Amino acid sequence: MNKRLIDPKESVFLDGPGKRQFELFFAFKVFREFIRGFRALHFVGPCVTVFGSARFKEGHRYYEEARAIGWRIATDLGMTVMTGGGPGVMEAANRGAREAGGRSVGCNIVLPHEQAENPWLDKFVTIRYFFVRKVLLIKYSYAFVIMPGGFGTMDEFFETLTLVQTKKITDFPIVIMGMDYYRPLQEYLKFMVQEGTISPEDLNLVLFTDDPEEATAHIGRYISQNFEVKKRNGYIPKWWLFERS
Repeated sequence: MNKRLIDPKESVFLDGPGKRQFELFFAFKVFREFIRGFRALHFVGPCVTVFGSARFKEGHRYYEEARAIGWRIATDLGMTVMTGGGPGVMEAANRGAREAGGRSVGCNIVLPHEQAENPWLDKFVTIRYFFVRKVLLIKYSYAFVIMPGGFGTMDEFFETLTLVQTKKITDFPIVIMGMDYYRPLQEYLKFMVQEGTISPEDLNLVLFTDDPEEATAHIGRYISQNFEVKKRNGYIPKWWLFERS
């Protein structure tokens, strides 16, 4: 990982209004991050993004389930597996895709403690800002799989779900895997319906399952009925933009 990307003063932009020069420079840095991400990932799709914890090791139940879903996405759907590019569930999903002969990409994040990209990636980009990373993880995907995870996974899940619910992005399928792990969340979503904070039909936006085959069948059926998947095979990288496929 490129250590020089870590800026110990980065959180200063949360301190409120700063000097105009600082605000402009920060805006340019964010714009540069987006351009780097767009150039790196322009030819990777169509993708399914898998979210989940970085903390599960090989042999753990959730690591192996993520590996299985990565394999299924590659074989059943013929789509690219995209993850946050790190270890744990992310590594497992990328690994499953590669082991199946499919394509595997990652969008890694710069953290104060090192999070190197996992070794199962065909292509990756390292991003400084979480909000830029989340845009990239959503932008190139037709479906989203939520494996067990912590705060970051919950953030990614609820932001994606909110974007779908509010029609800010297309009504893409969201699959939550890990029935035991997510049972309290499933019950809480039902409680939110009872309290009137979400609509009953909002529950239809998410499929809960433990079965990788059911997950990919749901994604494949939903996509085939509602979307025309745009493959990138006909697009040629532009050498003068320093692009690579």
